[in-house]
Amino acid sequence: MEYLAGWMFLAMSILLMFGFPVAMTLLGTALFFGLIGFGWSFFDLLPLRIWGRMTNVTLAAVPLFVFMGVMLERSGLAEELLDTMGMVFGRLRGGLAISVVVVGALLGASTGIVGATVVTMGLLAVPTMLRRNYQPELATGTVSASGTLGQIIPPSIVLVLIGDIVGVSVGDLFVGAVLPGLLLVILYIIYILIAAYTRPGVAPALPREELDAISSRDLALRVGKAMIPPLFLMVAVLGSIFAGIASPTEAAAVGAVGATLLTAVNRKFNLQLLREVMITTTRLTCMVFIILCGAAAFGLVFRGLGGDHLVRNFLGALAHKYSHAAVLAIVMGVIFFVGFFLDFIEITFIHVPVLAPIMLEFGFDPVWFCILLAVNLQTSFMTPPFGFSLFYLKAVTPPEITTGHIYRGIIPFVAFQLVGLAIVVFFPELATWLPKVVFGD
Repeated sequence: MEYLAGWMFLAMSILLMFGFPVAMTLLGTALFFGLIGFGWSFFDLLPLRIWGRMTNVTLAAVPLFVFMGVMLERSGLAEELLDTMGMVFGRLRGGLAISVVVVGALLGASTGIVGATVVTMGLLAVPTMLRRNYQPELATGTVSASGTLGQIIPPSIVLVLIGDIVGVSVGDLFVGAVLPGLLLVILYIIYILIAAYTRPGVAPALPREELDAISSRDLALRVGKAMIPPLFLMVAVLGSIFAGIASPTEAAAVGAVGATLLTAVNRKFNLQLLREVMITTTRLTCMVFIILCGAAAFGLVFRGLGGDHLVRNFLGALAHKYSHAAVLAIVMGVIFFVGFFLDFIEITFIHVPVLAPIMLEFGFDPVWFCILLAVNLQTSFMTPPFGFSLFYLKAVTPPEITTGHIYRGIIPFVAFQLVGLAIVVFFPELATWLPKVVFGD
């Protein structure tokens, strides 16, 4: 019986590997092992735990950020950004790929929804880069990696969920994620430049006659017009948090209204569009919250059966034998490995509640550790066989793009993500300095 929590975790993992629905797997294993461990009295505790989750004010930001992202996807913002940034960086080898990274960062800061960003840029950018004789692997890898930047660049739904689970201010996490997010953008651009200039023909520059067709003044006007909408939304959402005017939940409402206004200004808003956005938002929100209910039940039983003590004793033994740094490396390795098989929502709700409290007991800074988790979880979108960014991209790319192209293309970007994770590990100030400046100690 003392290892019942371990058997419970093993059963849940096996069922997920076989493809059972996440929410039903979590609830089913919780009910089964809860009856074994506690008897029928378990059902007296479960409703209170789920009610506590569903009435959490912080989690009200989730549907609002989802609404903001879906509305912006329909606003036509991405097309204008890609065209304009392509002209700005076109004189460089790899300039189109760099523009995709910049647009991915701006869309990530505006929407935070990976699927919407990857699909939009996959439809627009991949055919353009192929026509410009870009290597298929570099084109698909750039789009896959850039689309996942919304996982770490605030406002990010992942940061909202992690902050709620770990008990860290979401505002602190939003501010703390700014520099690590920019670090990943810089690392991606460095890789693109290295690939373009060491392997001629992989990512050629745009023809000079095409660039000379537009004057510097017209280009500056186009850049201003394309940049104002995402910058407006970033200032509205993040600025209200940084200035202490609004909580993350209130800022999410500001973002939802701002996205609607931008869509109206772009002359794309109508009642049919609003209906489609609301339906998509409802579906995505329901998916998140039904998994949240299953995770609440699973966490209740796992802790009740002493699972947290089991994990704590195991990690404590490792820390005693090696060091806290070695334990951190093991935990990050586990999260990275699990990301090959599970979605970020599943990892957030299953593994983070178990590991985070123990790691904080070891003395790790909570904001820093949560940012490390977010950066690590970003790789789960790009690691086969279940990288959702890869699935989204394959569904919208031209027929000549194979799954092999996409898999080979993401390998360097995953490697650079791990480099970024290592940099944040060795330089914690990247995650902790800005929150201290903005909010104080």
